[in-house]
Amino acid sequence: MSIIASRTIWYASGMGTSDPPEADGTAAPLVDDLSFLLARANALSLAAGNAALAPHGLKARSYSVLSLAVEGARPTQRDIAGFLRLDPSQVVALVDDLQRRGLLERVPDPTDRRANVVRATDAGRALHRLAVDAARAAEETLHAALAPAERSQLATLLRRIAFVD
Repeated sequence: MSIIASRTIWYASGMGTSDPPEADGTAAPLVDDLSFLLARANALSLAAGNAALAPHGLKARSYSVLSLAVEGARPTQRDIAGFLRLDPSQVVALVDDLQRRGLLERVPDPTDRRANVVRATDAGRALHRLAVDAARAAEETLHAALAPAERSQLATLLRRIAFVD
């Protein structure tokens, strides 16, 4: 078995809390690659978040759109797409679904009559309150191996990467 395969099995089996045994003393390249680690952490985070949000009929992306609408900033779909780094067509589909479910609505933008802004309905705000608790619980479980100071430091570092522009 290759060192990469043994590391993959080691981590996939849940034993990745400590370093796996090395057959030849070398580390598999991916486990030291920051982009891979961010992608893997993101995948784990999305899976945990989606599982926690499922009882509320949401996924991470729809929860994110609803969260932005609840905040009261009255974002346009283009604003949402830019902030979430999604293609505008993806946001249209997410907003359509949330609107169909009565969780948000599109209203004319008072500053630009060519655009609509998105805002949460009362039902959307109520669902969001429940979903926030579920998302936080999933995050707490996922990040349980980190001390509170480490979580804070990780959030600070990720904000520096995520909002560089």
